[in-house]
Amino acid sequence: MTTDHVSVSSTPNTDWFREHTSRLSGSDVDAPLDDLEPLRDVIGDARVVAVGEGAHFVGEFTSTRQRVLRFLAERCGFTVLAFEFGFGEGIALDSWLRGEGDDAELAAVGGTTNAGVNPRMVRWLRRHNRTSSHPLRFVGIDTPMAGGRLRPDLEPLAEYLREVDPEVVGLIDRALGIADRFTGGSVAVAAPGWARLEAADQDALTASLARLSLRFRSMEPLYVSRGGRSAYDVALRHLEAALHTDYMFGAMRDVFTGQGLEGDTSVRDHHMAESVRWHLDNADPDTRIVLAAHNNHIQKTPVYFDGELAALPMGYYLDRVFGADYRALAQTHTAEQVADMSPDERAESGLTVAEEPLDTPEPGSVEAAVIDAGYGDDISLTNLREAPVGRLDRIRTQSATQLTPVVEAFDGVLTVPTATTYYTTGLREE
Repeated sequence: MTTDHVSVSSTPNTDWFREHTSRLSGSDVDAPLDDLEPLRDVIGDARVVAVGEGAHFVGEFTSTRQRVLRFLAERCGFTVLAFEFGFGEGIALDSWLRGEGDDAELAAVGGTTNAGVNPRMVRWLRRHNRTSSHPLRFVGIDTPMAGGRLRPDLEPLAEYLREVDPEVVGLIDRALGIADRFTGGSVAVAAPGWARLEAADQDALTASLARLSLRFRSMEPLYVSRGGRSAYDVALRHLEAALHTDYMFGAMRDVFTGQGLEGDTSVRDHHMAESVRWHLDNADPDTRIVLAAHNNHIQKTPVYFDGELAALPMGYYLDRVFGADYRALAQTHTAEQVADMSPDERAESGLTVAEEPLDTPEPGSVEAAVIDAGYGDDISLTNLREAPVGRLDRIRTQSATQLTPVVEAFDGVLTVPTATTYYTTGLREE
């Protein structure tokens, strides 16, 4: 793509971007990292640094994120990679990434590829952990299978309860007996399936998990005495993930039908934020986490679409908890098309992905400022930490443009000139 057709003007945004943007050398994951040194001024001493993406299934976002991961691990001491990926599936994937099993066994590792945990990323991570003196532990923070299934968290929970309280395993069997009738590859499958259940079955699923949650918490001293503190804490996170997934079945059904409550999807984002905090609380005091998720999840400001509150995002909660110890780095692009997702129950993942054409970036957007400053054909990094508040009020998200106070939402932005679709529905594919 070239930007010759775009009128380059001298505006306050243009002048500021010229002074605070640096060109990166490219997307070669194994290239030297000196060009990323300006990133230090963006992240400071933060314990949690989020690296976003403006759309899922974009190859350039994956490659650029990998280079940032290398920089943060090798030069800044980050040791944990937290992903918009199921908590339960993350445990299994981390074992594989640390070298357990052979390459072929990746096919048996569950989890969604929606947020960039794709074959390209995970195979690179496994090589990195084998060869680098700065390996990264992998953790999941999200609901299981992009909100599509309960088994990835309820099965290990049942295994734990068979050891400490076998008489209540029946509550999990009851929940799975209902859930297995409608769940699938993502919430785009599960939510419509949940809506087709009889109201009595919907209530029975929720009641089973609620009863289990109340007993689980009240029996904590007994469970810990029988199975240890660490096992209890992990099992409780599995239970929390299942509870939030059950809530999101109904919340997303309402979103898909245009009847959602204001900000209802905040439930998922709050769960992810609490998962990040849980991982930090259970790590060494000097642990630093790289957090990978969609821009809409990592931003520090509420997410609005068409003037209505869509969600209080994970980054909003993390900013409230950690303050300066949380930094958010968005990724966007100046391309003329991008991959976008549409719900489709007939698809294995519940989604179809197709490239959508885009209009020229709007005035006041990050993308227009990057182009006008002369960086539209480059991979670039802009430090927003000292940017004038109010001059940037929009950024691309999927195939749309989101109105948001960009400088308040993000500490920096990585921009790429192309957005090539890289779509997989499982980790076994290449």
